[in-house]
Amino acid sequence: MPTLASGREPHRHRQAAESFGGDVERYDRTRPAYPPELIDRLITSAPGRETLDVGIGTGIEARQLQAAGCQVLGVEPDPRMAAFARRSGIDVEVATFETWEPAGRRFDLLVSGQAWHWIDPVAGAAKAAEVLRPGGVFAAFWHVPEPPEEVTDTLADAYQRLVPDAPIDLKSVPTQPTDPYGPLIAKVADGLREVGGFGEPERSRHDWDRVYTRDEWLEQLPTFGSLTWVEPVVLQEILAEVGATIDGMGGRFTTRYATVAISAIRE
Repeated sequence: MPTLASGREPHRHRQAAESFGGDVERYDRTRPAYPPELIDRLITSAPGRETLDVGIGTGIEARQLQAAGCQVLGVEPDPRMAAFARRSGIDVEVATFETWEPAGRRFDLLVSGQAWHWIDPVAGAAKAAEVLRPGGVFAAFWHVPEPPEEVTDTLADAYQRLVPDAPIDLKSVPTQPTDPYGPLIAKVADGLREVGGFGEPERSRHDWDRVYTRDEWLEQLPTFGSLTWVEPVVLQEILAEVGATIDGMGGRFTTRYATVAISAIRE
């Protein structure tokens, strides 16, 4: 379920950007981890293990990196999300990345899982260039779930009807067979090129599947940026319509995931 519309500037929509801490336990419980192949590739390409996690959230990818031997520092604008991540023994500083003060610290790896679209692409790239050591790796990555069309169409129709003034258009995002998050990733790459100091950005993609029951999918939906800030009564109407569609499919379905990434080496 994409969280932002193609061609817009989600980092300016602060209401959505800072709305994820409303139910941190649900967020951490329902959001999937990242493919081990991606985590391994990032670690092996970095010159060391000192890692900065931008928009760390509840610490999903940070825990994966910790388990692989990385020393992780998180930056997170939402103090509720930061507090949850600290329970995993991760140091987290509360700030937007653009205003965060690195105080001379440098890192081998900078990651941002499901969060870089909330950061100004040029200001964020400039800060990344400042804090990465030569040879250090910048990597931003996103999950792109693609449930069956019946599920996505029901959500998009209900969302458009019940949240008519939403800044996020669920009908405008590309599907996986085209170029998931292509316009967004292009903006990230343009920001890196504009700032300079990075090698040519590279894209990667990891495909995988997961089976969801009706209850599992409806529990995850409220954690997406398109829904985190919606009024509870409206949210429940949307979830009821999606749930009825899933019931008509037998109560479960398979979601195809693409985890897409853009990375660049600090020169």
